Amino acid sequence: MKKAVKPLLALELFILLSAFFSFSFFINLQVAFLSSFFIIMGSMYAYKNMVSAKIKNEDVEEQKDELDRVLDPYELDDDAPINKKPIEELDLKAIVKEEKKKIKLLNLSDIKKGSSASFSAYRLVPYLFLIVGFIALQNNGVLDIAIYLPSLLLGIVAGYITMRES
Repeated sequence: MKKAVKPLLALELFILLSAFFSFSFFINLQVAFLSSFFIIMGSMYAYKNMVSAKIKNEDVEEQKDELDRVLDPYELDDDAPINKKPIEELDLKAIVKEEKKKIKLLNLSDIKKGSSASFSAYRLVPYLFLIVGFIALQNNGVLDIAIYLPSLLLGIVAGYITMRES
């Protein structure tokens, strides 16, 4: 984390020095940078906490790789022995029931587990800051999209580098 603080402070010093160039440039740069920086930091921190909690609770399940998940989303093509009986001898009702058991339905507990990182305060507060900052710039007549949008990218890169170092 200490490695990431120095570049962050240097970047923030650059942003503060931009106030001498133009107040409009400075305020757009600062609001956009901080908004996207805090969004990335909050998102990565919330995700890190969620993964740590699952590991601590030993709630880690073996997952298939991405290609298998796309090609076989219902896990119908598993390593079960292939039935080589003639079609006349197969019990189709039993086969259908067995295959239906393999299909996982969406339930409330799965939604709760998956949304724990999505709806955390670490993510919601920075998004609120982004929205309020954008509206405040617009209402005060100082919003300059040509400065604001690239500054968002700057904050994303800085947030990613900062969290990667920690």
